Amino acid sequence: MLDFALTDLLLILAGVIGTAIIAGILAGLLGVGGGIVLVPVLFWVLSITNFPPELSMHMAVATSLATIIFTSISSARAHDKRGSVDRSLLKLWAPGIVLGALSGGLAAKYINADGLKVIFGGLALLVAINMATPKTLVIRDDLPGSRLVNGVISYVTGVFSALMGIGGGTLSVPLLVGFSVEVRRAVGTASAFGFLIAVPAVLGFIYAGWGLSGRPPLSLGYVNIAAALVILPFTVGFAPLGAKIAHSVDTKWIKRVFAAFLAITAIRMLMSALG
Repeated sequence: MLDFALTDLLLILAGVIGTAIIAGILAGLLGVGGGIVLVPVLFWVLSITNFPPELSMHMAVATSLATIIFTSISSARAHDKRGSVDRSLLKLWAPGIVLGALSGGLAAKYINADGLKVIFGGLALLVAINMATPKTLVIRDDLPGSRLVNGVISYVTGVFSALMGIGGGTLSVPLLVGFSVEVRRAVGTASAFGFLIAVPAVLGFIYAGWGLSGRPPLSLGYVNIAAALVILPFTVGFAPLGAKIAHSVDTKWIKRVFAAFLAITAIRMLMSALG
């Protein structure tokens, strides 16, 4: 384990709390998973301290996934009460999602920090473009009829969600809506995907980072338990505020501003990996 200076620990703590508050508000405001906010900001916070650069991205992704285990349960229960979790779709995609997420977590052992930045940056840029585009892309009028095709799609979704440190919504909602799944049903079902992604992915990241030197105290593999415990109360506590704001302002412009933030962050991350 690495010994951190008190100033570094305080800076990381302040950054984690600030990030968790923003992630909670945006989760309620825009319906995006907290991971899409937590990962890049945690990465930049760690980057301005003496934290080992080869561990920053992996720790940010894995710790984000650990928080998603609990927030996704709360979100899925709320959506299920409103009847917006499609159980047949959940059963259809669950095996691929779980296997994909576990594969993504285990693959982290063989992907260096720059590789993980390229994956996150590239996909985050696509998410930003999708968020800024007013018209929804339609792939076809319904889901593919083949279980094998659905298995491949859900597996790939699980792999990249795990490698990005995000829950089910950021990638699967646009994908499901593209297959003409009604948006509330897509969001509700994706909230349950979050749990199916996070649990196997976290196990994979724990195994992948087990025994590595340079990790902060209270770490299991790449997952930092202390940071996850700090994040959770703020993401859960501030999500209702975001939902309240969503009912009082036009979220179209907020979504575009967030898309711009995400695009800039993605481009900077790609440049740092490829430069």
